[in-house]
Amino acid sequence: MEKIKGLINAPFTPFYENGEVNFEPIEAYANMLVKNGLKGVFINGSSGEGYMLTYDERIALAEKWVSVAPEGFKVIVHVGSTVVKDSNKLARHAQEIGAFGIGAMASPFPKVGRIEELVKYCEEIASGAPQLPFYFYHIPALSGVFLPMLPLLEAVDGRIPNFAGIKYTYESIYEYNQCMLYKGGKFDMLHGQDETILPVLAMGGAQGGIGGTTNYNGRELVGILDAWEKGDLETAREKQNFSQDVINVIVNYRGNIVGGKRIMKLIGLDLGKNRTPFRNMSDDEEASMKKELEAINFFSRCNKF
Repeated sequence: MEKIKGLINAPFTPFYENGEVNFEPIEAYANMLVKNGLKGVFINGSSGEGYMLTYDERIALAEKWVSVAPEGFKVIVHVGSTVVKDSNKLARHAQEIGAFGIGAMASPFPKVGRIEELVKYCEEIASGAPQLPFYFYHIPALSGVFLPMLPLLEAVDGRIPNFAGIKYTYESIYEYNQCMLYKGGKFDMLHGQDETILPVLAMGGAQGGIGGTTNYNGRELVGILDAWEKGDLETAREKQNFSQDVINVIVNYRGNIVGGKRIMKLIGLDLGKNRTPFRNMSDDEEASMKKELEAINFFSRCNKF
């Protein structure tokens, strides 16, 4: 299967003030991401508040993103759900509309306790779209599933034909590297933590990733890969450290899903508020976050329209 090179963005879902999905900004959103060097999107995931979307909303969002995606811009649809039959249907729909691929995190309820159950979960979902690459989305902080990933690769190898790899959003660079090395790099390991892109480029030979802060800091994060490719370690380090500075700001405002989504408003693309049960930022918090971002010269380096 094709291995993804470059960074894929995990977009936020735009909402109107009344909480309904707002499809209007999505085309401009996609074009902005392309302009800033992103290679595609991983929609309806954690950044997109996917578990707070209805089945019909997820279908409609997938159709919208695929319809506006510029040529060559990859649309991967997160189809994970606590209802595995719905996930299978969402996967089938993604294939029907021409998405690039599908992905799913482990169901947060019930929490899987063994590799075998996780494989069965992935197998049933992936079978809905046998022609599309399937990526397991490993994000224990949200799913609560802390199973080791190397045994997962060993278990799916030869069993799930369209298993492409893992979106790895976890802190163990050692485990990530061991997965990269499995059978000479058989599976695509998409790094999922924007704060540690440079280490995995150096250690694991990573070529692709899926990020959340790429929504507004994509230029700098893409710049890390570009600098590394040119052998410019000093620039790569500076951009990685700046990207950590940005993350050090958003963690003060409930992280990327809440704080990061409000940053989109500050750079010119208002995507609305978050759905319940997220606690939205107040105007005072927005003003405070803006000052913190100004202090690190964020607005001269962020994504541009």
